[in-house]
Amino acid sequence: MRLDGNDSDAIERAAELLAAGQLVAFPTETVYGLGARADDEAAVARIFAAKGRPAEHPLIVHVARAADANSFAAQMPPVAMRLIDAFWPGPLTVIVPRAPEMARAAAGGQASIGLRCPAHPVAQRLLEAARRRGVAGVAAPSANRFGRISPTRAEHVTEAFGDSLAVLDGGACQVGIESSIVDCSRGRPVLLRPGMLTRSRIESAAGQPLLERDDGAPRAPGMLDAHYAPQAKLRLMESQTLSTALQVLGQQVPRLAVYSRSLPATIAPGVSHRRMPARPEAAAHELFSVLRELDAEGVQLIWVEEPPPDPEWDGVRDRLHRAAAA
Repeated sequence: MRLDGNDSDAIERAAELLAAGQLVAFPTETVYGLGARADDEAAVARIFAAKGRPAEHPLIVHVARAADANSFAAQMPPVAMRLIDAFWPGPLTVIVPRAPEMARAAAGGQASIGLRCPAHPVAQRLLEAARRRGVAGVAAPSANRFGRISPTRAEHVTEAFGDSLAVLDGGACQVGIESSIVDCSRGRPVLLRPGMLTRSRIESAAGQPLLERDDGAPRAPGMLDAHYAPQAKLRLMESQTLSTALQVLGQQVPRLAVYSRSLPATIAPGVSHRRMPARPEAAAHELFSVLRELDAEGVQLIWVEEPPPDPEWDGVRDRLHRAAAA
């Protein structure tokens, strides 16, 4: 059931569904989320069942305003507050100690909870309308089948779950890959998942360096080695390796697609080629849509040129490496 995200009546209807414990997919600036009220364990269980996601994999709780995050936190560490002040609403998730009585199922049973305030205007209006109905926060992973390509358009959600799911259509997501995740629950901040906020920007706002993920880090979304995967087998290659592989291939073309920043010197007529944007923001915005389009073409292999090593590309590089590991 597609609902117009620009229609105030549709927003209210979606909020009523959330308040009643039903699932609603909605746009954020990163990707579309599959939402349920975070304080209702039966509603949260519907997310895990719909996605085929193991119940110990935690979800992110989305709130309408920063003050609402306090309902889910046992305490709000100062570094988390600095990051919230700098980046909310926006594509940053902070992990903080969880209030023991709140959102246990959404947290995957952990003593910590991931919180985010999205910037998308449709998400903002939905969360505010749900808040007026007593919904303090909405647990929402990406609205896709577990381990598969994240959705950045309403039609991607419907393709995965069918017409029976209520989907608020807010157009294409601006950012295109999931939020950065910073663990603030153990004293020093730790970057668990890169996004389009660079490490240097986050460190500047935090007032201290970000540590690398360690064995004591809480579980967080997007941490599996294999994730974000298309149906086709994706392989990452350096530019020269990709060019050489295409030369060796010659005219013996399998069902192959190439996604690269430059047009290879040798490419057979039957190979589908997409140009990767030169800027990481543009590449992130289209990445998941391009992978979906190539799947729809029926290719069996997708060869992707390795993104540049610059920090601005960390989020795109992370998604591609996990997609290639699937």
